Amino acid sequence: MIRGVRGATTVERNDAALVRERTAELLRALVDRNDIRPDDVASAIFTTTSDLDADFPAHAARAIAGWERVPLLCAREIPVPGALQRCVRVLIHWNTDRSQREVRHAYLHDAARLRPDLAEE
Repeated sequence: MIRGVRGATTVERNDAALVRERTAELLRALVDRNDIRPDDVASAIFTTTSDLDADFPAHAARAIAGWERVPLLCAREIPVPGALQRCVRVLIHWNTDRSQREVRHAYLHDAARLRPDLAEE
């Protein structure tokens, strides 16, 4: 069975090193909360808001041991007026027997405002 694991984070400015750092932090949180093994990840999709173009979030994932061969995709988030800025989001497609209720998502930094019900999991 495949489950979706969601997460998001924000960065203070459009800086490549900061985008990679915050993306890696987000992925570590999702991996730690769910005991995700790279071999169980079918794929991951990253999006960024239009004000983040200094680096691809997938570069951070590629630097994590075991994620080198995971299929990754980066895309732009829909530019909805008033939406949270400088935001990186991820959707991981994870092969697991866990129920939907057992999946723990992560919303870090200012992205906690997106899903306050899931931010503290």
